Amino acid sequence: MYFLSGWPKRLLCAPRGPAEAPLHVQSDPRRAFFAVLAPARLSIWYSRPSVLIVTYKEPAKSSAQFGSYKQAEWRPDSTMIAVSTANGYILFFHIASSRGDKYLYEPVYPNLQSVLEDLLVATSDGLLHLIHWEGMTNGRKAINLSTVPFSVDLQSSRVGSFLGFADVHIKDMEYCATLDGFAVVFNDGKVGFITPVSSRFTAEQLHGVWPQDVIDGTCVAVNNKYRLMAFGCASGSVQVYTIDNTTGAMLLSHKLELTAKQYPDIWNKTGAVKLIRWSPDNSAVIVTWEYGGLSLWSVFGAQLICTLGGDFAYRSDGTKKDPLKINSMSWGAEGYHLWVISGFGPQHAEIESDLRSIVKQPSILLFQFIKSVLTVNPCMSNQEQVLLQGEDRLYLNCGEASQTQNPKSSLARTDHMPNREKSPFADGGLESQGLSTLLGHRHWHVVQISSTYLESNWPIRFSAIDNLGQNIAVAGKFGFAHYSLLTKKWKLFGNITQEQNMIVTGGLAWWNDFMVLACYNLSDRQEELRLYLRTSNLDNAFAHVTRAPAETLLLSVFRDMVVVFRADCSICLYSIERKFDGSNITASVQVLQEVSMSRYIPHPFLVVSVTLTSVSTENGITLKMPQQARDAESIMLNLAGQLIMMQRDRSGPQIREKDSNPNQRKLVSKSLPFCPPVVLAQSVENVWTTCRANKQKRHLLEALWLSCGGAGMKVWLPLFPRDHRKPHSFLSQRIMLPFHINIYPLAVLFEDALVLGAVNDTVLYDSLYTRTSAREQLEVLFPFCVVERTSQIYLHHILRQLLVRNLGEQALLLAQSCAALPYFPHVLELMLHEVLEEEATSREPIPDPLLPTVAKFITEFPLFLQTVVHCARKTEYALWNYLFAAVGNPKDLFEECLMAQDLDTAASYLIILQNMEVPAVSRQHATLLFNTALEQGKWDLCRHMIRFLKAIGSGEAETPPSTPTAQEPSSSGGFEFFRNRSISLSQSAENVPPGKFNLQKTLSMPSGPSGKRWSKDSDCAENMYIDMMLWRHARRLLEDVRLKDLGCFSAQLGFELISWLCKERTRAARVDNFVVALKRLHKDFLWPFPIIPASSISSPFKNGKCRTVGEQLLKSQSADPFITPEMDAGISNIQRSQSWLSNIGPTHHDADIVSSPGPQMQDAFLSPLSNKGDECSIGSATDLTESSSMVDGDWTMVDENFSTLSLTQSELEHISMELASKGPHKSQVQLRYLLHIFMEAGCLDWCVVIGLILRESSVVSQILSIAQSSEMDGEMLQNIKTGLHAVDRWASTDCPGYKPFLNIIKPQLQKLSEITEEQVQPDTFQPITVGKTPEQSSPRAEESRGSSSRASISQSETGSNSAVSRKEEDTTQADEEEPFQDGAYDCCVS
Repeated sequence: MYFLSGWPKRLLCAPRGPAEAPLHVQSDPRRAFFAVLAPARLSIWYSRPSVLIVTYKEPAKSSAQFGSYKQAEWRPDSTMIAVSTANGYILFFHIASSRGDKYLYEPVYPNLQSVLEDLLVATSDGLLHLIHWEGMTNGRKAINLSTVPFSVDLQSSRVGSFLGFADVHIKDMEYCATLDGFAVVFNDGKVGFITPVSSRFTAEQLHGVWPQDVIDGTCVAVNNKYRLMAFGCASGSVQVYTIDNTTGAMLLSHKLELTAKQYPDIWNKTGAVKLIRWSPDNSAVIVTWEYGGLSLWSVFGAQLICTLGGDFAYRSDGTKKDPLKINSMSWGAEGYHLWVISGFGPQHAEIESDLRSIVKQPSILLFQFIKSVLTVNPCMSNQEQVLLQGEDRLYLNCGEASQTQNPKSSLARTDHMPNREKSPFADGGLESQGLSTLLGHRHWHVVQISSTYLESNWPIRFSAIDNLGQNIAVAGKFGFAHYSLLTKKWKLFGNITQEQNMIVTGGLAWWNDFMVLACYNLSDRQEELRLYLRTSNLDNAFAHVTRAPAETLLLSVFRDMVVVFRADCSICLYSIERKFDGSNITASVQVLQEVSMSRYIPHPFLVVSVTLTSVSTENGITLKMPQQARDAESIMLNLAGQLIMMQRDRSGPQIREKDSNPNQRKLVSKSLPFCPPVVLAQSVENVWTTCRANKQKRHLLEALWLSCGGAGMKVWLPLFPRDHRKPHSFLSQRIMLPFHINIYPLAVLFEDALVLGAVNDTVLYDSLYTRTSAREQLEVLFPFCVVERTSQIYLHHILRQLLVRNLGEQALLLAQSCAALPYFPHVLELMLHEVLEEEATSREPIPDPLLPTVAKFITEFPLFLQTVVHCARKTEYALWNYLFAAVGNPKDLFEECLMAQDLDTAASYLIILQNMEVPAVSRQHATLLFNTALEQGKWDLCRHMIRFLKAIGSGEAETPPSTPTAQEPSSSGGFEFFRNRSISLSQSAENVPPGKFNLQKTLSMPSGPSGKRWSKDSDCAENMYIDMMLWRHARRLLEDVRLKDLGCFSAQLGFELISWLCKERTRAARVDNFVVALKRLHKDFLWPFPIIPASSISSPFKNGKCRTVGEQLLKSQSADPFITPEMDAGISNIQRSQSWLSNIGPTHHDADIVSSPGPQMQDAFLSPLSNKGDECSIGSATDLTESSSMVDGDWTMVDENFSTLSLTQSELEHISMELASKGPHKSQVQLRYLLHIFMEAGCLDWCVVIGLILRESSVVSQILSIAQSSEMDGEMLQNIKTGLHAVDRWASTDCPGYKPFLNIIKPQLQKLSEITEEQVQPDTFQPITVGKTPEQSSPRAEESRGSSSRASISQSETGSNSAVSRKEEDTTQADEEEPFQDGAYDCCVS
């Protein structure tokens, strides 16, 4: 519609005194000149450029006689101006043009008071005078108003009530040509409409009607196109009336008034309405009040702009500005400008006295507007693009055309879009390429109109864009020009005479590569329909011209047909065909049909738009011919806001004609007669329809969309029987559904269920100017206005309207067809939320509530559980009972989530339960969820659940809190809960990526001290309860030989694995079946089974004297520098927790490295192979901290001395074979780490299993040396011996690759057998020392070291375990992913 742009301009007209200050502005009928009145001065200004042309100053003597000037009126041909004065004189001024130019005038209906060749003057004595423009009274006597009869309508008896007061006179009046009468406002506040009952204008022939409820009228303005009269009232509202065609009574159409909801501080304080002005195209009205301010409304009452709020009313420091007072205003050409004479408003009172003389004077301001192309060229309503036209530029919403052609680059473009526009639909790539292009980003694609064309053809009257959004055409005063967004070039007429010889009259449109336009040929004085090919030169030689019998007022294209509406009230249909004439492409136009509408249309100017559509009262299923669904079925005519439909009459015998020629048959179907018109809707501003077809979305594509101003939108929706069943004869096949949206609609995206629009936004720059600057700048008084693109979903409104009308089956069909849209979950949520808010907060009981129906409807979709919980989380607690009474018990919904394995949604329900149920119920459900999350390895959720369970059990009362609080407890010792989550309850579902509804919530914590009790207090029953669950889970993992999951579980949740393993050493931590355990580890860690190399017969490694390759390559030259007293179990715990995290970013690593104790900083020391005879330690291969950069298979860190070693060919072969039989590097690191854990906990049987898979003979040697010490459990040794024998038997039959390694450790195995045969006392082993020796905690102990060095470390060192493990939790919080999914790990081993 209309939008403010930029800052207003101030015109320089410095008056020399109060007698020359402007007080009234009036444009001529063509809006090329403006008459500006001062008390004793008449100035004529030119419109573009805005300059003063001539001034007449009244001499002092005559000025005293006439009085000051009050009001001006132009003669329809702009040759005279009549000026009324204070003392009752009317002065006539002749305007003589100095240039001999001939002006061309379009038919414009005369304005206020001027009746074609006569001037109607109302005087304060209650008389009406008819005065000829030459200054004569034509000999007619004046009409006394008190003799004109007034009644409620024209059907009343002739004896109407007379005004009957001696002092009643007309205060304001305006002539309405299309109603043939005067809208008047009397001085006592009554309003009315005076019309001559016959052609003669005498007192006997006049009759008045008035509405009985308006008693405070102040001013009036008339809209000729829509036959509306807008009366301003003293209350500040504007009442818009129309005349009933049958009775002649005045009917209230709608009101324009500010609401207390939108403007609470200014509501009812605006004063009386001062001025009302309709825009030149009659599509908008501007209103100003006594106390200042401007507001702009669409023709049927949608508010577009109001300057009484926001940046217009407040400065950037929050202080209030006084509104701009307006004395007079007038629209400029095509509505691009509004000329305003500002009043003496008090807004400059605080400015210094030396400035007051400048700014207190009234001045002429020019407000600049841009408008939608639909206001002047309604045929653009079948497009999906938004096109706005300004005075010298166009605004498009379809980005770069060069990129829209190529889908690949279009997708690339969406990646670079600013995030702001992606906000309503930020789910990534929207499915249709068209949608991503049309929604694109927030900024407009601005096209500057060719200055060469504008010079001689300003103002631009029409503009049009093609279907693909790649070409634009504009038409100004003469001719037209077009622009390609691909080449970024304008194409103008080569011959200027041809351009100046045509005037586009009825709009222009695109048909494929052709521009279709209706124009008037000046030289031939002939109305024509012309087609120009875009690719050829712009010249009449390449145009296809069809002569027309009358002036074309409107034009529209539907597929390969053009429909035109003419000034003789006839509609003509043409068919267009593309023809190839050799290498040239031309088009041929053929008249199909003419339909006369003069019976139904009182005046041709009243037709707002004409559209050809495939919409009909019968939907496609019941049509007799399949082709008809896509044919031009009906003509839609907007007659002054009434939408009229004329359908093809298919009842006659034409249908059964089986003509042999298919083309002939096609023409017959295209020229069928039309039925009489039917009124579909009232107060219609715009109509949208499409000629595309889509079987999946028939509801949306075969519907008719209407914009009805303040009443919102309407959709005429087809109803289809399900599964192509025969429809019920009593059911209508279409239904009209009204719905409200928050934006002014400019385009409808049919398949995407979106409305596109635009909205004014403002930016304040007043802070850049000081209060004492040279003069009060307009930049300070007004904000800078910009136009922003907007869009809105409408689907939930339509679904709701269908459910209200018990059309649930249709609603389901429609919703299922749109279920693939990225914002469909949000649609369901919006519908549920709106119905809930309305019904739950209603003061009156609702007889037939809709919420149960909506709830039942949503259960048809898989997103039901998420929709309900998201809606609840965004609704206040007081409404929850009402919601869950309709959708079901939250406990049941929680269990459904668990059954569906949707744990994140279940966690949301837990928060609902926590507020609605007693803590015992919350704990019970939280336990269920915690166990399931543990099973599925959802560690993030597990951490939240641990915290949640602690919060429930920390001393809160056994009643749910009255309102849910959303405070974030301090995470002093624990991990941060729900990191980076939004607390906002209004957060919409669009922000959640599709298919991944993360836990977007903050747990509602009970107020009180509960949030502070986070210490791992062993007395706390809650901690014990949680520990029991953790132990149970760890036991299950160990029993199922899921070591990988166990390590992950320990690291992610800070579980103290070593101390637990010590307790469970003889129970859950025993290995019952070595072979099964070995196979399971191979599978879990992707570790290949060993194979016997072909060369192993002559291999030097056959005898057990040589070490394994891994040991040789990565042997530590000396482990002694690492064996420091600080390397106790606690520090190893830190490294352990980090080692299982897979996706921690580098910044996290660095922070950890800096904050950790000394040994953490050590890098790996990799040394050349030594030929000493001692054995290598277990952990020597992985003495890597996180700061080192060892990657899979990266052996290059070995010292360069390695190249000097002499290895034989067979040794090299064996080395390569050995490397090939190892698993992934990450698995190796993890296995060595687990080995270290089990060793420290004394679970030697597990150590043996891991030693086997790593094929480390040193492990068995280490176990042996432990066994030789007196603290070894005999039962465990027996278990190890039995297990190894079982592995030996299994290797002999199933996996011979293990035999060489088993042969190497045979001597140790025999030693083990000897030890087990001795009697070992079970109580000699004391499990109180959890931590082992330093040598074992960083398992680099050399075998040669005796058992004497293995003294137990003190209890104090062991105690540091728990302190550090708390620290681990902080390191784990950064890990948002499931660490063991993708096989990418960053691990370290101490």
